Amino acid sequence: MTIVSYTEIDQAGLESSPVAPALAGLRAHEARYFATKYKSDYNTAAPSDRADVVAWVEEILRSERDIEFASPILEVFVYEDDELYWPTLYFQDGLAVNVLWSKADGGKRAVGFKLSEGMNPPEALSAFKWARQRSKLAGEIRGSYFVIKGEHPLP
Repeated sequence: MTIVSYTEIDQAGLESSPVAPALAGLRAHEARYFATKYKSDYNTAAPSDRADVVAWVEEILRSERDIEFASPILEVFVYEDDELYWPTLYFQDGLAVNVLWSKADGGKRAVGFKLSEGMNPPEALSAFKWARQRSKLAGEIRGSYFVIKGEHPLP
């Protein structure tokens, strides 16, 4: 596991991405959010170390929207407390996919997509509308999401 800094942009683990500086900035931006909102370190792991999480997220994408990505996953982050399960997958092409899963019945459950600056949306996401956000760490982030309708037991 690697603790991601939210004060400095470090490309470690993301070097193979064609947009590595922007993806590292996006990851640092997310680390700052979790440090500020949840007082949590942002620990990332290799996808092979969190294969259960990767399989869960991929199953949600396939079953809910028939979405699959060709780009390899470089890192996995998971935040979990009594109320939330919130994993994020970082892809080589610069995409970050997260699943916000409220553990309470009827709670918020959605899949979010964030594009690193300089990245075009993958073909599988071409129909989505994208909101723009500025970040000191990540430059311009474009994001979109969809609400999860089905039940998907946590890994």
